Amino acid sequence: MNPGLPADLIVLERGWLSANNVVCLEGEAASVIDSGYVTHAEQTVALVGHALAGRRLRQVVNTHAHSDHIGGNAALQAAHDCALVVPAGAAAAIAEWNEEALLLSPLRQQGARFQPSATIAAGTTLTLGERDWKVLGVPGHDNDALAFFDPVGGILIAGDALWENGFGLIFPTLLGSEDGLAATRETLKMLGRLPLRLVIPGHGRPFADAAGAIERGLQRLARIENDGEGLAWHGIRTIASFALLEKQRMPADEFHALIANLPFTNSVNQRFLQRAPDEVARRCIADLLHSGAIRLAHGWIATAH
Repeated sequence: MNPGLPADLIVLERGWLSANNVVCLEGEAASVIDSGYVTHAEQTVALVGHALAGRRLRQVVNTHAHSDHIGGNAALQAAHDCALVVPAGAAAAIAEWNEEALLLSPLRQQGARFQPSATIAAGTTLTLGERDWKVLGVPGHDNDALAFFDPVGGILIAGDALWENGFGLIFPTLLGSEDGLAATRETLKMLGRLPLRLVIPGHGRPFADAAGAIERGLQRLARIENDGEGLAWHGIRTIASFALLEKQRMPADEFHALIANLPFTNSVNQRFLQRAPDEVARRCIADLLHSGAIRLAHGWIATAH
C-alpha cells in the first residue's frame, strides 16, 4: 500500500514523461522539488497551483538536470516569480544552456531555457517545508544528481537514484563518459545505510520498503554489470519509449527513422553493439511491440495506453 505522507509534504505523482513533483509546505509559503517535462508545463503549473492553495511558491529545487525534472522550471517561475535552485554540478551547463551536456540534443528532447537563481551541493543542509534535509550526492544515473534526506522523519526524496523497482538509466556508462555502474553501486550502498522510513522517488508512488528496493536495485545492477549489450538495448528501448510518450503516436516509418538517427542510439550502438542503425531500430521496435509497450495499427505506432 502507498504509505501515508506527513501533512507538510504533497507528492504529485506524474506519468513517466514527467518526474513527480514534491510540494513542501512552509506555513504561508512552499517549495517544489522537480517540475516535470516541458510539454506538461501547463499541467504542472495547474497542479502545483492547486496544491499551493493560496500559498506563495518560494522556490523550485531540482534533484538533477534531466529534461523530465527541469521542464516546468521556466513556467513555474513565470507564474509565481519563484527562485530556481539547481545542483552545483549542473549549473554551468544550465546557465549556458548546453543542450548536449543537458542530454537534450542527444536524446532529441525539448526544454525551456531558464537561469538558475542559486545552487546546492552535497554535504549541505536545505530547509524545505518544516524539515531540514541533508543534501546527498547520488551519482550513477546522473553524476551531478542530488537526493534529500530528512533524518528526523526518515524520509528520502530520491530523484532517479532509487525507484521502487530500480533506478534511472545509467547515462555516464551508456555514453562512455564515466563509470556510472560503480557510482550506482556506491550510491545504493550509501542509501542502504540510512534509516529510511519512506522513499519518495522521481517516478512512481512513494514506498516504505526501502531495503527491498535497494536490494532489487543491487540485483539489477549485478545483472547488467557484465551485460553491456543488455544495458545498451534497455537504454535504447527506454529512450525510444520516452520519445513516443511525448508524441503519443507516430507513423511507423517515422518512428523507425527517429530511433535509427538518434545521436544517443548511434553513440550507444557504436560503444556496445556495432550493428547497422536500421537493424537497431527494427530490433528496438520489435522488442517494444513484443513487450506490449507500444502498439502498431494501420501504419501508425502508438503508446500502449
